[in-house]
Amino acid sequence: MNIVVCVKQIPDPANPSELDPQSHFLVRPDDQVMDDGDRYGVEMALQLAEASEGSVTLVSMGPAGSLQGIRQALAMGADKAVIITDDALRGAGALETAQVLAAAITREGYDLVLCGTESTDGYSGVVPQQIAEILGVPALTYARKVELDDSTVKIEQQTAAGYNEVQSPAPVLLSLTAGVVEPRYPTFKGIMAAKSKPVEQMTLADLSVEIAGAGQEILSVAPAEGRVAGVKIEDEGEAHLEIVAKLQELKVV
Repeated sequence: MNIVVCVKQIPDPANPSELDPQSHFLVRPDDQVMDDGDRYGVEMALQLAEASEGSVTLVSMGPAGSLQGIRQALAMGADKAVIITDDALRGAGALETAQVLAAAITREGYDLVLCGTESTDGYSGVVPQQIAEILGVPALTYARKVELDDSTVKIEQQTAAGYNEVQSPAPVLLSLTAGVVEPRYPTFKGIMAAKSKPVEQMTLADLSVEIAGAGQEILSVAPAEGRVAGVKIEDEGEAHLEIVAKLQELKVV
């Protein structure tokens, strides 16, 4: 079974971040780490691959840098990686990201595609579903438990009220919640092996993908307004009238 995992390299949250004074975009250093939420996808992919004698391919989009985040996933046990890095993708939105990732996934071939629910530096939460739509496969989202029965994938889908039991034949895309599995720590052997595993760097031209209108423009950035003190009402028997008046002013009542 060929399993593709979408992973993202992000600036280390433990280090201070800064915005480019001209473009207002986040400055991405060469040394980036794997998004913490993607570790669950990598671990689940490894477990499913081990059970089905399959392979795990990482697909990523963004500045390659030192490939630190990609190497982290390879050290866990993934077989190879593909990263699409292109200046034309600077400021790409969720849909453009999904289009590029879907093109790379199609090129690699797949039975399963695994994603995190959302990235910690974007929080759009829609890229997995968009990838599935572009690929033309079912999207089994918010999986808190995953089982593989031959070519049928069964999940427990996390909901506000509990969970749904959902299943679909492969090929299918899964988005995984944090805690679906316990990610393994890379061993020294895995870290050393990751240095020689293939990492293919591609551009949009290599994928024959054209992105219309890619790139967001940030016009300005300003500090958030500080919290101001509220109004303190001394209750001498008529405080409720002032509360009602305030609610009417806000058109709540």
